[in-house]
Amino acid sequence: MTGKSTLAALCLLAGTTHAAAPAAMHARNLAANCTPCHSPDAPAPNAIPRIASLPADRILQRLQAFRSGNAPATVMHQIVRGYSDEQLALIATHLAASPDPAFDQR
Repeated sequence: MTGKSTLAALCLLAGTTHAAAPAAMHARNLAANCTPCHSPDAPAPNAIPRIASLPADRILQRLQAFRSGNAPATVMHQIVRGYSDEQLALIATHLAASPDPAFDQR
């Protein structure tokens, strides 16, 4: 590989990395709204489940059930209405990948 083609390949790879970073940050920011109630530091940690590290499909199904009214809720049914399907999927994926119960918000 020539020097120019190596440089071009590195630039393409760097662009891919930077493109993924905003998506990950966006998912993290969306999931930050869950932290006040679902982290170990929440006011009622035993009454409100911790959701970090649960499987993404399980989190997403639950969020969709709240939004459709198929799951009983006090406020979750109202909260999830403000998110698109894509945003709920980003939240579920971020939380599932987060071993930190505080969702990496420290």
